Amino acid sequence: MAAQVQDHLAHPGADLLSAAERGDARAVERLLKGGAPLDWQDARGRTALMAATQANHVAIAQRLIQAGSDVNQRDETMLSPYLCAGANGFDAIFRATMDGGADLRSLNRFGASPLLPAAEKGYLRTVQLCLDAGLPVDHVNGLGWTPLLEAVILGDGGRLFADVVATLVAAGADIHLRDRAGRSAIWHAEAQHQDVVLHICVAGAHPPGPPPLERVRELIRRQSYAAALDMLGDGGAFDGDPLDLHYYRGYLLGEMGRHEDAIAQYREALDGEPKAIEFHSYIAQCLRRLRHADDALREFDAAIALQPGAPFARYQKSNYLRELNRHEQAVAEMEVLLAQQPRRADYWFHAANSQRSLGWHEKALSSIEQALAVDPTNALFIAHRERSLELLRGPGRAASNAGAVAHRA
Repeated sequence: MAAQVQDHLAHPGADLLSAAERGDARAVERLLKGGAPLDWQDARGRTALMAATQANHVAIAQRLIQAGSDVNQRDETMLSPYLCAGANGFDAIFRATMDGGADLRSLNRFGASPLLPAAEKGYLRTVQLCLDAGLPVDHVNGLGWTPLLEAVILGDGGRLFADVVATLVAAGADIHLRDRAGRSAIWHAEAQHQDVVLHICVAGAHPPGPPPLERVRELIRRQSYAAALDMLGDGGAFDGDPLDLHYYRGYLLGEMGRHEDAIAQYREALDGEPKAIEFHSYIAQCLRRLRHADDALREFDAAIALQPGAPFARYQKSNYLRELNRHEQAVAEMEVLLAQQPRRADYWFHAANSQRSLGWHEKALSSIEQALAVDPTNALFIAHRERSLELLRGPGRAASNAGAVAHRA
C-alpha cells in the first residue's frame, strides 16, 4: 500500500499509528479490521509499524507485519522498522522484520547495517542474529569503521564487549582493517588498555579460564540460555573470577526476561567490587528493557561518577537519551565528551544529529564543520553539511522535508 504523508490527526491511519505507539492492541485490531491504511505516514515519516518498533511493542509490531506493513518503509531519518529494531537491540521485532521481507542490504543514514550499532552498543544477541542472517562482518560505515572497530573504539573492554569482539572475530572479522586515521582494532585495544579484547583479537579467543566458561559461551552463541544457566548452577563449584560468574548469570537471566534477577546478580558483583563499573551499564540495560528510563539514566550516572574522565558510560548514556528523543540532554553529554576529546569527529557528528533533531540548524552546521575540520574528506560529513545548509535556507524547509518523505514512499 502506498504510503501517504498527512499533517493532521483526523485520519484512520493516524489513529492506527497512535494506537500502535501507545501499545493499545485492541485499538490496533479494531482499526485494522476497519481498513485503516497500514503504511500511512505522519509528518516525521513514521508508520504505525515504526511507532510500535520504536516503543518495542512486540506483539503489535508482529501483528502489523503479519497484516502486511512494509518493514522497509523509511522515516525522515532514513530508518526503517528493520534498521530501527536492529540498532536498538529489539530482537523479537528484528526477527519479525527479517521474516517479513526486510531488505538485508539496506543501510541507515550513517551507511551502516544493523550489525554496526548492535556491536557499538553491546547488543550481543543482536550481533549474533545479524551474523546468522549473513550481514557482512567487515562492512565499513560512513565513519570508516567496521563492527569490530565500533565495538573496540566505543566499548569499554569489559566482559560484554569482550564477548561481542569474540563473536565478531569468530565470524571472520578482519582484525587488520584500519579506520580513516589508519588505526586497526588492535591499535585501539592497546591504546585503551583493553587487555582481554586485545588477546581475543590476536589469539582469536578469550584467554584461558575455567572450562565451564567456554561451554557457556558456546551455549550463548546458540541462544541456549537456560542450558547455560543450568551449567553455572548456584556457582558453588565455580573455580574462577566471581565477577565472571555474576556477569554470565546476569546476562543469561536478562536474555530469559528475568531482568530483576539479572539486576540482583549485577548488584552482588558491585557489592563485592564497587569499582567494577561495567556492571552499572549492565544494570542500566536491564532497566531500559523494563522501561524504567530514569532509573537507567541514574545507573549510567553512577558509572560516570566513579570514572568521570572515561568516555564509555557517558557515551552510552547519550545513546540512550537519543533513543528516548531527549536530544537536548544528549547534546549536553556530547559537549562534556567533546571538552575531553575535542578531536573526536564522531562526537561532533552525533552532536550535529541531535541538534538537527531539535531544529538547531545553525548549531548543527557548526558542529559538522568541526567534524570536517578533523576529517575534511569524509563524504558522510559533507552530505550532512549540505543538508544543514538546505535547512537554513528559509521557511519552506518543512514542506521540503515532507516532500522528501513522500518521494521515498
